[in-house]
Amino acid sequence: MASAPVQLIFWGQWFIATVIQVGLLVALTLDKSGDVSSAYRILAVISALLAVPLCALFRLYSTRNGYLVGIARLAAVWATLTGTLIFIGFVTKTTEVYSREVVLQWISGGFALQAVAYLSLHRLARKFEDKLSASTASIVIGSGQLAFNLATKLRYERKEQMLGIVALDDDQESDLAKTTYFPTLGVVSQLRALLQESKVDRVYIALPARETDQIEGLYVDLLDANVDVIWVPDFANLKLLNHSIHNLGGLAAIHLNESPLTSYPGSALMKSFMDRTVALLGIVLASPVLLACAMAVRISSPGPILFKQKRHGWNGNIINVLKFRSMKVHNDAQVKQAQKEDPRVTRVGRFLRRSSLDELPQLFNVLRGDMSLVGPRPHAVAHNDYYSDKILAYMARHRIKPGITGLAQISGYRGETDTIDKMQKRVELDLEYINHWSLWLDIKILLKTPFTLLSKNIY
Repeated sequence: MASAPVQLIFWGQWFIATVIQVGLLVALTLDKSGDVSSAYRILAVISALLAVPLCALFRLYSTRNGYLVGIARLAAVWATLTGTLIFIGFVTKTTEVYSREVVLQWISGGFALQAVAYLSLHRLARKFEDKLSASTASIVIGSGQLAFNLATKLRYERKEQMLGIVALDDDQESDLAKTTYFPTLGVVSQLRALLQESKVDRVYIALPARETDQIEGLYVDLLDANVDVIWVPDFANLKLLNHSIHNLGGLAAIHLNESPLTSYPGSALMKSFMDRTVALLGIVLASPVLLACAMAVRISSPGPILFKQKRHGWNGNIINVLKFRSMKVHNDAQVKQAQKEDPRVTRVGRFLRRSSLDELPQLFNVLRGDMSLVGPRPHAVAHNDYYSDKILAYMARHRIKPGITGLAQISGYRGETDTIDKMQKRVELDLEYINHWSLWLDIKILLKTPFTLLSKNIY
């Protein structure tokens, strides 16, 4: 999801905007009545909290915004906030408690003051992001003038940590060593080793558009490498009539391996905010069920209540996924998925698995930040090792946090995946989810999940 510095940019701007928003409301209320009643204190708290998801939803604090776009999005945030507050007031029958004069002055004045503050804050955020670029370790794959120009712009304009250039073959490696002052790190055949040794964060492919086979091969090879991949093609000889390309110091950059979550940090923040809020609420509401399941597992057979399994999480990091233990304690030589009439599954465990209650402890994984409510289901490390070289782009599903439920699960691909075809379809749906993510998609998946919990494929 969003890195800590990017979150700092978001929360810093939100905090200053909230101080302006709440401060103005307090000042107007004191001027009107000489006191800040409980109704206005509640309004201040609710408006401040609502601003978090709204700012993330409208990507208000994205540094990619121009000033005019940013002000337009700020207006959209205030319009939505106003509409939401009016709806809440109508439902709770509290609209008469508030002075219309105060509220109207607060809405118009708050927008105006935040718009003025936005201009300075946006400039500071961009400067801060530029400093962050200096910590991004990058390499360029390519040769010739295009690779040299790109490496130069990355180092001196973008201020990225330019590690060097990777040649396509031995002859080009020799030529690069003679003609550029950037380090020649090796050739493409050594790419995997170079990524591990140099701890690369981002790979730029500087090849002309005609090298489609080479570009496709590099793209596929880097899908599961946990690095950002950006193609910077040479379009000098092409006439483009309609295209969408990012500008990188005057060079056209096509982002090959990004999702809405990595492209817009505000979206990742919104997803994380929703995940942890709903997870905490779910733990509180489901606490009687959690206690009942824990007691049933304890009575059913000797062993621990919770089962911890190491699985791959976000960017391939190993996490301990929690579940209620549904099997008798055993020591298999290899990880084996539960099958129909599996003798390892206890009677209580069979009910927990069929009803998916065994997965309730994963709410704690979500609260801890290891998992999300919605995302690709995490598989055992042994299963990932088995499928990674059998299914194209299998490990790419780890570019976001794994989830308790997901698009594959509500589409009928829950439970045992006893064939390559079944796992292939699950991976395709996971990648479709990543490519088309939205907050509304998460909500739809959560709403549909209860109707799939009694699947016949769960053993």
